[in-house]
Amino acid sequence: MGKKQRRDRTKANVAAPPETPGTGDGPVARRFPWLVVVLVLLATAIAAWFAWRAMRDTAPTTAAVTPPASVADAHYVGADTCAGCHAPETEAWKTSQHARAMQHADAGTVLGDFNDASFEHNGVSSRFFRKGEEFWVTTDGPDGTLQDFQVAYTFGVEPLQQYLIAFPDGRLQALGIAWDSRPADAGGQRWFHLYPDEAIAHDDPLHWTGRDQNWNFMCADCHSTDLRRNYDATDDRYATTWQDINVACESCHGPASQHVAWAQGGADAAVAHKGLSIRLDARDIGTWVAVAGTGNVRRSEPLAHHAETETCAVCHSRRASISTTPGPTGELLDTHLPSLLTAGLYFDDGQQRDEVFIHGSFLQSKMHAAGVTCSDCHDPHTAKLRFEGNANCTQCHAPSTFDTPAHHRHSPVPAATLGERPGDGTQCVDCHMPERTYMVVDPRRDHSFRIPRPDLSVAIGTPNACQACHAGQGDAWAAAALERWHGPPKPGFQHWAPAFHAARSGGADAAQQLQALFDDPTVPPIVRATALEELRRFPGRGLLAAIDAGLRDDSALVRLAAVEALTEAPPEAALGALQVADDPRLAVRATAGLVLAAAPADRVPTARRTAVAGAIEDYLATQRATLERPEANLNLGVFHGRAGNAAGAELAYREAMRRDPAFVPARANLADLLRATGRDGEAGQVLEEGLALAPDDPALLHALGLQRVRGGQTGAAIDLLARAAHAAPGNARYAYVHAVAVHSQSGAAAAIPLLDRALDVAPNDPELLFARTSYALETGDTAAARRHAERFRAAAPDDPRSAQLAQVLD
Repeated sequence: MGKKQRRDRTKANVAAPPETPGTGDGPVARRFPWLVVVLVLLATAIAAWFAWRAMRDTAPTTAAVTPPASVADAHYVGADTCAGCHAPETEAWKTSQHARAMQHADAGTVLGDFNDASFEHNGVSSRFFRKGEEFWVTTDGPDGTLQDFQVAYTFGVEPLQQYLIAFPDGRLQALGIAWDSRPADAGGQRWFHLYPDEAIAHDDPLHWTGRDQNWNFMCADCHSTDLRRNYDATDDRYATTWQDINVACESCHGPASQHVAWAQGGADAAVAHKGLSIRLDARDIGTWVAVAGTGNVRRSEPLAHHAETETCAVCHSRRASISTTPGPTGELLDTHLPSLLTAGLYFDDGQQRDEVFIHGSFLQSKMHAAGVTCSDCHDPHTAKLRFEGNANCTQCHAPSTFDTPAHHRHSPVPAATLGERPGDGTQCVDCHMPERTYMVVDPRRDHSFRIPRPDLSVAIGTPNACQACHAGQGDAWAAAALERWHGPPKPGFQHWAPAFHAARSGGADAAQQLQALFDDPTVPPIVRATALEELRRFPGRGLLAAIDAGLRDDSALVRLAAVEALTEAPPEAALGALQVADDPRLAVRATAGLVLAAAPADRVPTARRTAVAGAIEDYLATQRATLERPEANLNLGVFHGRAGNAAGAELAYREAMRRDPAFVPARANLADLLRATGRDGEAGQVLEEGLALAPDDPALLHALGLQRVRGGQTGAAIDLLARAAHAAPGNARYAYVHAVAVHSQSGAAAAIPLLDRALDVAPNDPELLFARTSYALETGDTAAARRHAERFRAAAPDDPRSAQLAQVLD
């Protein structure tokens, strides 16, 4: 639990930002009022188009997706039961980290130094000691004072071990100080803090007693089997239980009672999958055959399903939980919402950046596309590599072609002379699976299996494997070396870096690049889904077409991205989600339920009303599953707001704030709701209270600035909007609103420098460009107006304002 969020356990749906000063006072309405009418007509056309498609297509087109096997009638039996028939597998499993993922704290499991050892961090001096057979720590408690706490459980073993403290309300909290279990000569055998460079106060959610270090919610389900949180929202307590304390057999195979019955009943061959609910038979599907002249192999027949990878992904992915049902189903989207290749989590080329836990990386790989599964490289019971060194890779890649200096261009170096270098360049993983360190001491390899691209590092700043050993020579040097060896760089299989970089840096042709990426059927679904998510920055016909195609896609990830895009569409357009209201995957149909909450009831065909009601209930259930989190209550507020239930939305937002008074999205949404219901004074109070807790939060500053605009306090408003824009320099919307507010008070000449600075950061933002064009016209600078109008047309080719600007300027 070393990162701020081990996984995105809850996904917050934040309402659209409040109205801006541009409404009725900005450059659009003031200079060109007829453009507002055009935009309204465009929105109406979009809604009508989606409604027509939804009415025409009253059933989902997702036949390519197979529903998971039902586990409703099966129950967990425990690893001891499995061991009775599967002794070799059990013995192998006992050597794994899975078997030691969580253990009762005793002399045989605790690795840390509790012999009156001390550790100081951020002015807090902690002491680790024993009382007889018990292990104790003196450290800062939930009120910031030093207190004694007994260690109840160990958590993990290598390369670090954490310790869990039990509290009277059923919570287990992970101590922020961990034991480095690496050998001493590797820098280990010491206490260290998981946030070494941060001062974390006792009231911070990241403090070891805070919500983001809570074992029950944040990490328990991936360290124990048949984990049931049993959270009581009324009393705010847990009564968490498990079948096995560690990651045991049924964490992967699913509840095994029907399998046990099958075995005890004579092993009837007619019983599907021997009574097991999860089919982990990928290695039995076909064989790997050599592809002549390549040194590679291919499957003799396509992989029929991805149940194995989806099962591993339950824990080895960055995802949000949407179900209280423990264990895997063979379909990740039936229990979780996986993160896409989002900026901040991944670099623009898809390399891991934050702690993303492998799966999202692997889905991008040529290996996954070829049908490789986790157990092709890892023994499923020991969880160790099947072979050491390059032998693991040469199972499929001929050593005569790839395990040779003619390919890797490096010479072996004795390990003792490597120094700080991670390898000598002769190992496949050195170049194709670079490491990134998390939790201070835990290096993890990137599973996207990519070719090093230092040329991309030069062009767009992405990292490359060469840097690990040759940082001193620079990226241009590495790019030149690779070109000498292998010729000019080719786009290759993983060619999406330019499109994502263009989208995130304001590239003029970003929308076209994203559209092409989405339309390419050879691109991995997670990349196509990310392209659709990024396309939401560019409203227009291309986005509409992508959403429509995405709703019909064979990939559940793509369908999910498409229906999520509809959460920002007008209510009439919500009818497009009818196509996936009874989707086989829970994540898709639940999101459809959120979208359809805003759909006009009289426009829903009678034949689809049952599906819509089911989707809505699915969405509500996914949020009720995590009510201990402010994010879930926020999402319920958004749902009720979309459904027109203002009272329900207010209650949910206030509940989110009760769980975390500093939770900004809930405050911003509540303030907007209060404004919309004529309680603007209360809205201001909610925002002011939030700023007292988070004085520099840009969202609160921006929202309060808008509230001051509505109250006629222009000076105070401009100061707040300026602070918001300064606190979030990459947010084009904040910059735009600040400039519009300055324009309303001081005129175009005062606003233009603000827009120019914002355009330096977001050079192709349509609203900034349109405002810049408008203000240039207002000051009589026709030449500047023409330049910016041309940039506006390039950035937003489908925007009807382009044609109107052309009329004004011609």
